[in-house]
Amino acid sequence: MPINKILSVNNYSPAFTHKHNKENKDQEQNKAVKAGVTATTVLGVGTAYAIIAKKQGFSINPNKIFKTPVKDWAIFKLYKKSQPDRKLINLEEKEILGLASGSVAGGLVGGAVFDDKKNLKAKGREALNQILGNVLVPVLFVGGVSRLYDKYKKPILSKVPQFKDSIKFPKLVKYTNKALKCIPSAIMTLAGLGAGIVVGNKVSNFINEHLYHKKVDRKIKGTDFAPHVDDISMAVTLMADKTPLTSAITNTVPLFLCVPGIQTGTAKEN
Repeated sequence: MPINKILSVNNYSPAFTHKHNKENKDQEQNKAVKAGVTATTVLGVGTAYAIIAKKQGFSINPNKIFKTPVKDWAIFKLYKKSQPDRKLINLEEKEILGLASGSVAGGLVGGAVFDDKKNLKAKGREALNQILGNVLVPVLFVGGVSRLYDKYKKPILSKVPQFKDSIKFPKLVKYTNKALKCIPSAIMTLAGLGAGIVVGNKVSNFINEHLYHKKVDRKIKGTDFAPHVDDISMAVTLMADKTPLTSAITNTVPLFLCVPGIQTGTAKEN
């Protein structure tokens, strides 16, 4: 039989067609689940953010919000040197945990509504992984390190070498000295974050194993690093001087904290 006919028979056999249709159906279902989970996660994060903004003195009245320029909305507002007392959203440990909890709760609700019920336990395990491993433990580590740095900031910075002023290259020397002074806080933040990620992952695996009575060895994934923008933001808030850049970093936190909810809501068995 000619090779093209053999391929034609194989490609259009009932078994192949059934498998192909099932794969397409699974892909469409996964897309629908992810879309639904994303919507409920954004709703969860948005609700948590609104509560935080309200507590910090921002209005959540829709009429007032839409009468305010977009650049002055809490989530877009940036620090201005000319207005040092300008009110900005502040995200520290309890605010970050609130946003993460809203994200994961939204993801769980979306997963329960849009996905197969057989995956609920997997979503419960992933919720613990996200809250403990990716948020709570790393946030506590980074927060502790940041406050330790803030307490001993002067003696730490006094040990940082500095170049003498140069008539020929004044700007180069200025920016080099400034960069050198950022090194201690950067090293401490990365050390705290790294330790928090490793310890958090082990803690969440341990609790999951004893809670669900199932051996869990969840490896750290690439998407696990998205929520850690909140840790960097918190470190910047506690360690660095206020600038438009630091406030912009803080404003991205709600976006990145949607990842734990989406990961939770789309988790599946095996």
